[in-house]
Amino acid sequence: MRTRRGMCYPRVVNMCVENTSDRLVKRRKVEVAATQPIECRKKLKFSPEIGGGSDFFDALPDDIVLSILCKLSSTAGCPADFINVLITCKRLNGLGLSSLVLSKASRRMLAVKAKNWSESAHRFLKLCADTGNVEACYTLGMIRFYCLQNRGSGASLMAKAAIGSHAPALYSLAVVQFNGSGGSKNDKDLRAGVALCARAAFLGHVDALRELGHCLQDGYGVKRNIAEGRRFLIQANARELATVLVACPSAVVPRSWLAWNPHRHAGEGGCPLLSDFGCNVPSPAPHPANQFLSAWFSDRTGNIPGPGLRLCSHAGCGRPETRRHEFRRCSVCGAVNYCSRACQALDWKLRHKVECAPVERWADEGGENDGNGGNGNNNDEDEVMEDS
Repeated sequence: MRTRRGMCYPRVVNMCVENTSDRLVKRRKVEVAATQPIECRKKLKFSPEIGGGSDFFDALPDDIVLSILCKLSSTAGCPADFINVLITCKRLNGLGLSSLVLSKASRRMLAVKAKNWSESAHRFLKLCADTGNVEACYTLGMIRFYCLQNRGSGASLMAKAAIGSHAPALYSLAVVQFNGSGGSKNDKDLRAGVALCARAAFLGHVDALRELGHCLQDGYGVKRNIAEGRRFLIQANARELATVLVACPSAVVPRSWLAWNPHRHAGEGGCPLLSDFGCNVPSPAPHPANQFLSAWFSDRTGNIPGPGLRLCSHAGCGRPETRRHEFRRCSVCGAVNYCSRACQALDWKLRHKVECAPVERWADEGGENDGNGGNGNNNDEDEVMEDS
């Protein structure tokens, strides 16, 4: 390895003081080994080789700067990482807002917080969505559909993301179809919901796999097939476990979690992975769009769109009802309600399992029963979802 020695550094040979325009200017001359003496001055701002005194940065071609900005937008950990670059100079601002850069924006770069929501944030997400960025289409679609109550535009943006094979968008549209969100009870389309769930499950979406498994087990929108439903539920748990192991490679997993005997009976205990079709590992972080919904309806008072409307009881969901009695509630305690079977299964595993207690049959809350119909049995206990 080459090391620098003292002979490599400049050496001062003389120093003089000149009087220029009544100012004392101190100059010094240095020499470098095997070179002619040069004048020592501050670091050059301009490149001497470029005519007209152009800046080093200005000399970079646009395609190189665009390539760097694309890499930044696809790896940014938060919106501030990208915005701080845009405000650096006029050139970066112009190139950073190009369609090529915005189309590469990552999920975390588009994770706008509810407390920071503004017209400028809305315009930025719209600009990204116009470039075909599926994450921006989905995030802005969820915000418009549930928070801003712009159902048509929100559903259109989610559909645009779904066309681009965006799994969360496909699953969200399935929930809309199952509940008839934004319309009446007659607007529900169970078969369309199952089809959307199947497409999202094919792309590996864990909640869609879990939802499709429960639909097959219950015969909800599709012909009943208990064995196939169980297979989808097990696959959802396997993917959930794989997500945890990828996020934390050092996690120690008991061998019993990975060993499964297909001939083992349900009453024999078995590994925790299959105990309730919701493996005993921490749930993955919710999508930034769901985090936005949760924060929007919890931090701001009066944002529930209408009186008597409820939020999904699963903390990581954030979806509100779009009409009264849209979501189904627990038939055992009647204290919680969910937008989907997947949210029910997750909340049961994380929280409701220890809180659910049978009570006397709760009276109907009044009005027409607009629930989803049918019961969704949880596989650990006999908690079911009933129409509100």
